[in-house]
Amino acid sequence: HLDFVRGAGLLVALASALAAAPMLLRSGLANLRLALPLALVASASSIGGALLGLALPVAAVQTALGVIVLGIVVLMFVSKRSEFPIVAAPDPLSRALALHGVFVDGATGKHVEWQVHRTPAGLATFLVIGVLAGMFGIGAGWANVPALNLLMGAPLKVSAGTSGLVLSLVDSSAAWVYVNKGAVLPMIAV
Repeated sequence: HLDFVRGAGLLVALASALAAAPMLLRSGLANLRLALPLALVASASSIGGALLGLALPVAAVQTALGVIVLGIVVLMFVSKRSEFPIVAAPDPLSRALALHGVFVDGATGKHVEWQVHRTPAGLATFLVIGVLAGMFGIGAGWANVPALNLLMGAPLKVSAGTSGLVLSLVDSSAAWVYVNKGAVLPMIAV
C-alpha cells in the first residue's frame, strides 16, 4: 500500500540526509543559519501534511505529486541564472538573521559570496513545502532547491546542500506520524 511506501520513503530520505549533512556543513555547501528558520516552519507543517496524506485517497496523492513535480521541472528549465542568482541587497529579515555566507566552488576553485532575499516569502513557501513533504512521504529536495535558489537567491550548490540539511529536520517530524499510524514496515525501510 502507498502508505507503507511513503513511510519507508521518509525514513530513507532522512537517513541519506543525516549521512550527508556533516560533510555538507564542513564544506560550506550547507548553511545552518539558512536551514534552521526554514526547517522550523517546514517541520511544523510536515506533521499536518503527513496526517493529510494518510487521510486522502491514494490516487489523489499520486496525481498531486506528479503535477507538482512536473511543474517544478518546467520552472527550473525556464529559469535564467539559477547557478549564481543575483541578489542586489538582502531583505531586513535575512540581514537580521545573518543569512549569508561564502563557499568554495569545487569546479572553479573560487570563493563565492552569497546572500538571500525575499525571506518572508521563503518562510511561507517552506510552510507549504513541509505540508507537501509530509503528505507525499518523500524528501522534499525537489521543492527545497528551487525555493532556496529561484525564490530566495541562494547559489544552486548552496541550495542543494542546505536542502539536505533541511530534509534531515523536516522528514524526522513527518516520519513520526507515519510510525505512530503504523505505516512503516521496518523490513521495507531497512
